Amino acid sequence: MKRSRTKWLLWALIPAGLLLVAAANAHLVYVAVQSQPECVEHLKSVGDGHGYRAAKPAC
Repeated sequence: MKRSRTKWLLWALIPAGLLLVAAANAHLVYVAVQSQPECVEHLKSVGDGHGYRAAKPAC
């Protein structure tokens, strides 16, 4: 009887784990598509000390 319980548990947990991984990947794709910032604060010249320097600033 213990063997059938373990087998049932595996048949339940494996698809649940695969579903969790698929949902996490779908969420990452959704966030990547939806979060497109229009303007990010960046350095305007080489001499500035803080922030990021954009290769081709859009703003």
